Amino acid sequence: MFELSAISADNKKDFYGELNAMLAGLIGEESDWLANAANAASLLYQMLPDINWAGFYLMKKGELVLGPFQGKPACVRIQMGKGVCGTAASSGEIQVVEDVELFPGHIACDAASQSEIVLPIYQNERLIGVLDIDSPVKGRFDNQDADGLSGFVKVLNQHIEWPNFG
Repeated sequence: MFELSAISADNKKDFYGELNAMLAGLIGEESDWLANAANAASLLYQMLPDINWAGFYLMKKGELVLGPFQGKPACVRIQMGKGVCGTAASSGEIQVVEDVELFPGHIACDAASQSEIVLPIYQNERLIGVLDIDSPVKGRFDNQDADGLSGFVKVLNQHIEWPNFG
C-alpha cells in the first residue's frame, strides 16, 4: 500500500521534487498505463494545494477525450485548438492561464475554476494528450508550476507506455 505523506508547498522547486519522487514510487512497479494515469491524477489532486480538478485528456481520432481524473464531472470531448486544453494540444506549448475568464474560448466545465495549467504530453514525438489542472484561485499557477509539472510528465513517460488511440 502506498502512503501519502504531507510535503511542504513553501518552496515549489522542493515540493515538485518530492511530488515527482512520490509519483515514481507510486507507479514505478506497475505496468498498466490506465492504473498509473489514474493514480497520477489522484496524487496531484491530493497533494497540490488550491486545486479543484486534475486529470488527463487523451488524443483519440483527432480530438481530446476525457481520461483518468479527480474532481467534478468534466467535458468529455475537446476539439483541437479549442479552450485551454485544445490550445495546448495544438500548439504543443504549456498553457498557464492566470484568469480563465480572460482566455478566449475557455471551456467552463466547473464554474468554480478561476485559473488553469495544461501541459501537452508527448512520447516518442507522438501527442498523447494533455495534463489539465484547474484551481478556484486566480493566478494559482506560474512558471515554477510549469517546470515542476513538466518533471511530473517526464516521470509518467518513463513509467508508462501510452497506447496509440488512433
